[in-house]
Amino acid sequence: MKRDLLGRKLVVTGAARGIGEKVARLAIARGARVTLIGLEPDRLRDLARDLGPAASWREADVRDGTVLRSAIDEAAEVMGGIDLVVANAGVMAYGTVRQTDEASFERVLDINLNGVFRTLKYVTPHLERRRGHALVVASALSFMPLAAMASYGASKAAAELLALTYRQEVAHLGVTVGLVHPSWIDTDLVRGAAVDLPSFQGMRNRLPYPGNVTTSADRAAAAIVDGLVRRRVYVPRAVVVANWAKAALNSPLAWPWAKRFAARAVPSLEREVAALGRHDQLTPGTGTSAAETKSP
Repeated sequence: MKRDLLGRKLVVTGAARGIGEKVARLAIARGARVTLIGLEPDRLRDLARDLGPAASWREADVRDGTVLRSAIDEAAEVMGGIDLVVANAGVMAYGTVRQTDEASFERVLDINLNGVFRTLKYVTPHLERRRGHALVVASALSFMPLAAMASYGASKAAAELLALTYRQEVAHLGVTVGLVHPSWIDTDLVRGAAVDLPSFQGMRNRLPYPGNVTTSADRAAAAIVDGLVRRRVYVPRAVVVANWAKAALNSPLAWPWAKRFAARAVPSLEREVAALGRHDQLTPGTGTSAAETKSP
């Protein structure tokens, strides 16, 4: 195992499970000190205990700027600074634009976009002191629209532009900024969608490569940790082709295929969401949405 992060101080949001948890584990194995920030205190406490003295944790909702700022400042105090941050916290919701409710749509934007903004805003003074690096987890859907994924896609496209703008703004401070563009990763988020909406898996299977493959969370985390010194990370790497081709994907030439694809996928997805009776995804084992999984 490489020890190329020896002595580096890393903050990871959305660290209780999935990609965030895997990134924390691998970063510590490669020598970093890590502060885990998330919503599930029991999982965070157990994870920090498992990772040993190099790990600490703070419960914080990225929708609450005051609490998030305190968590970041406390992380800097505990670790002796912050060199790196992975803005990973994110959720998805179900339903097409005409079907989803306003609160659910706004919740996704508040976590996936505004949460990244708050993370970057409050970590900037710490990164400036150590000429650090921020890595924002966006998505392949940042540049590839997909029916029934409007809130998620919009939030991730906006997060991409936010990160690119922030990169310009902090370059003179010595802070560097990177982007992660995962496709489908084997996490609770993707597995939960497949369980809730059987048509979701069928829709994914009909997408062209690499949209029809699922990458392990371990592989995604390895790419992210490797990418802590790069500008962009694509998981799998073939996603870079979709980024290069985004103009063509959204051109009149591709519209007939996109129209047929959506016409086939949307009706069944809408029926399944209606039958499900909710738009928010539930955190596994809790029966509550991710944004509600926190201590009283």
